[in-house]
Amino acid sequence: MSLYRAGIHLTLISEWLGHSQFETTLIYAHADTEIKRRAIEKAVPVDTPLAQHINPERYKIDDEYLKQLCGLR
Repeated sequence: MSLYRAGIHLTLISEWLGHSQFETTLIYAHADTEIKRRAIEKAVPVDTPLAQHINPERYKIDDEYLKQLCGLR
């Protein structure tokens, strides 16, 4: 997941791990909130009208709030 979060493509990670089938890698990989936020920022250029309607800040994680929601604090 660290490599995936750093932007390394899953096919390359799959090869490094020696998985014979790409689907094996997909079992372990999942897009967390930070990956989704970065994808939105990359997909929508700032100079388009759509950009004013998208707020990537809403995908930032407040760790303390998340702990409260999960009953860890």
